Amino acid sequence: MADTKQSTGSPAAGPKLAILAGGGTLPARIAEAVRGQGRDVFVVAFDGHTDPQTVAGLPHLWSRFGAAGTILRRLHDEGVGEVVLAGPVRRPSFTELMPDWRTARFLARVGTRALGDDGLLRAVVREVEEDGFRVVGLHELLRDLLTVAGPVGRLMPDADAERDIARGVEVARALGALDVGQGAVVQQGIVLAVEAIEGTDAMLGRCAGLIRPGPGGVLVKVKKPKQDRRIDLPTMGVTTVERAAASGLRGIAVEAGGSLLVDRAAVAEAADRLGLFVVGIEIPQ
Repeated sequence: MADTKQSTGSPAAGPKLAILAGGGTLPARIAEAVRGQGRDVFVVAFDGHTDPQTVAGLPHLWSRFGAAGTILRRLHDEGVGEVVLAGPVRRPSFTELMPDWRTARFLARVGTRALGDDGLLRAVVREVEEDGFRVVGLHELLRDLLTVAGPVGRLMPDADAERDIARGVEVARALGALDVGQGAVVQQGIVLAVEAIEGTDAMLGRCAGLIRPGPGGVLVKVKKPKQDRRIDLPTMGVTTVERAAASGLRGIAVEAGGSLLVDRAAVAEAADRLGLFVVGIEIPQ
């Protein structure tokens, strides 16, 4: 696809923002919010990951993951000052990556740190910052995205669900400490599934055939210990609620202040309609 240039906003409103856009609606929401503040945006869209609608009417570049040199040069040419990573991506294999010289040098330098998502993303952030850009978090641009403590809809977890939540937090934080995943599903104290490279949706899909008789399980999502809050915070929205319900779960618990909640009102409506609780939980650090 061809890349385009288009001027929006005023430099006086703040530095030009580059959005490294994965899937979902978050990149478009960020672009809309930032342009509403009068700032310029530039979107880097990734082949096979970014929804083409995300870049409609916006200055952008289509690229593959392995073209780091081209991407960084273009950001300098565009006068970008800040960079944000937005939206989920499927981690590419080395064959899919097809690294250019800049990417190959980066991968050689990070070595085994690239084995886990958090380690890799932190290395990416350092690389981008060393090139002169400031990396910002999604919650710095859309402050209402951060999950707050307490129920999102009308329903609340009962004592049994609270015990499953506590177990889920324990398991998810252990996974996060190993840089594996951010979520787990627990029912009646039994761990039904844990999240790895497949992501939350695929994990929930596996749970449908594992649910036991009695009260349904609980999905728990927390950030990894020592995780940089600017990158890859656990994220949930209406789709997560719908898939949790379809898998036979009865609730979702996400870390308050350490996760992103996309469209709180819509999540509350979906949770109430489907009979699930959704709650932000505070976790001692």
